[in-house]
Formats: sequence, structure tokens, C-alpha cells
Amino acid sequence: MHAELQLDNQICFRLYTAARLVTQAYTPMLTALGITYPQYLVMMVLWEKDSQPVNDIARRLVLETNTVTPLLQRMEKLGLITRKKDKEDKRRQFVSLTEKGKFLEEQAYNLIPQGMKRRLAACPLSAEDYASLALRLDRITESLKDK
Repeated sequence: MHAELQLDNQICFRLYTAARLVTQAYTPMLTALGITYPQYLVMMVLWEKDSQPVNDIARRLVLETNTVTPLLQRMEKLGLITRKKDKEDKRRQFVSLTEKGKFLEEQAYNLIPQGMKRRLAACPLSAEDYASLALRLDRITESLKDK
């Protein structure tokens, strides 16, 4: 067997495993908020900047619009967002937070950062370690994005 083909030598497997386990760590907190992890990602995009076109949200999340649209439909049914057609271009939809969606930001802030710090306490990262890891992951992501 080629060493390069061993599972433990694959960066993709390490990234996949870490991402899956981190997402699982968020699940109990997000369940308490009544949302899923993908919905949480959309909410964070909208908390950063409210009222955005669907295409911009999809681009920010590195997803296709046909993946984001059903997610937004479910979030609208939950009363977290509204979707409105652009007055000038009917093909474009703008997504905005509702009051419930805005209130959820405070709930998430009070629950998630501290909850994740507790979950990751066994593997403490210094601010420098975290910044270095984030930079390296950003480099990997940028090198693999379709340009």
C-alpha cells in the first residue's frame, strides 16, 4: 500500500473529521435555539449585514443558490427571515432578519461562544494558535475555491 493513500495521511480526512465533530459540538446549543447548523451559518451572515441578496449569502457560505434556497424557505417558515423580490430586478430576492431573527443573535451570543469554549477546553488554543489555524484554513479554502 502507498503511504500517500493511507487514511491517516489524508489532509481531507483530518479536515472532514474535525469539521464533523465541531459541528456535532454545536448541535445541542443550536437545538436549544431551534435551528440547525446550516441555518446558524445563514444567521451569522445576516447578523453581520442584514438585508442581502440570496446570491451574496450563497457566495459568502461557499454554496450554490439551489442549496441555500430551500434552507431559506425553512427559515422563513420559522419566522427568522423574510424574503422579498427586488423592485428593480424581480429575479433577485433579498433576505432580511425578522425581529425574531434579530433576537436570536442575543440568545446565540449568550449560549454558543461560552459553550464552545467549554467543549474545547481540553484542547486549549492560544490566541496565536487560533489565528495561525484560521489563516492556514483560509489559505486551503482560497486555493481550492473555483476562481
